Amino acid sequence: MTLEEITGSVTELGLPKFAGKQVADWIYVKRVKDINEMTNISLKHRELLSGKFEVGRSEPLDIQTSVDGTRKMLFKTRGGKFIETVTIPEENRLTICVSSQVGCRMNCDFCMTGKQGLQDNLTAGEILNQVYSVSGSEEITNLVFMGMGEPLDNYKSVKKASELLQAEYGLAWSPRRITLSTIGLKSNLKRFLDESRCHLAVSLHNPIPEERLAIMPIERSAPAASVIKMLRDYDWSKQRRLSFEYIMFDGVNDSLHYARELTKLLAGLDCRVNLIRFHVIPMSKLRPSTEANMIKFRDFLTAKGFTCTIRASRGEDIFAACGMLSTAKM
Repeated sequence: MTLEEITGSVTELGLPKFAGKQVADWIYVKRVKDINEMTNISLKHRELLSGKFEVGRSEPLDIQTSVDGTRKMLFKTRGGKFIETVTIPEENRLTICVSSQVGCRMNCDFCMTGKQGLQDNLTAGEILNQVYSVSGSEEITNLVFMGMGEPLDNYKSVKKASELLQAEYGLAWSPRRITLSTIGLKSNLKRFLDESRCHLAVSLHNPIPEERLAIMPIERSAPAASVIKMLRDYDWSKQRRLSFEYIMFDGVNDSLHYARELTKLLAGLDCRVNLIRFHVIPMSKLRPSTEANMIKFRDFLTAKGFTCTIRASRGEDIFAACGMLSTAKM
């Protein structure tokens, strides 16, 4: 709930209006797990609140830790389904990779989540619970909507969760701490660009339309070229970052021919390109590009003036890397 929603709810129960701010502070700043921990609210009022509401926190059912320190946590949803959340430690950062759906209906050929189809949308509360209930929650510095699901396919909940993280009565995060990753659902992408100042990462993976379609069905309804045309109309200042994700597959999209086509597609955009190692998954014939080809690809883009990096692979040994999340627990 937003502060306004909390205040409306508590006043309906007969509590004073200022109790709304107290409850919000206990939930979002002090991070309590139970209404009875809200000690500056009278026992009578706590009993009234407990009769109708709960904080909504739930701890992970399982935690796996990678040799590189990456952690993958399993959460159960209110509907009895399962999602996975990942935290990635770096020198001065702890990034959380948050899920927005149970499964995904986009069916990209390289993604394990997409192979299971869409089973449910998460509520804003279930999204926030991942942030508040993972191990090391208070050390989180950055959040990426790159877990299970397509964030723009559940835009209402994703928007509300990200706004609550930025709210002055909450954690008061800067929008620059949040990145949304999407394959490009155009209607909600426009809303995100108009309504948010968070960073954006677009999953591209192939600059040639018919070849992208072969691995990403979204190319049919939202072609990458039309998404990029939309992005050109926005101001990509230092306050907001635009990046493109490019998973590299051996013999599929990793030659300099594709690097040249990519530079044509992105020409004139103030953006960065993240090259990502493919992590082999069941039910896909795709295989990872060689290190040599990834370096050649990166160096070509760099020479053309693009900021281009090869993303470090994290958590592959526990199936926590890009494209490997699933609800296999079910």
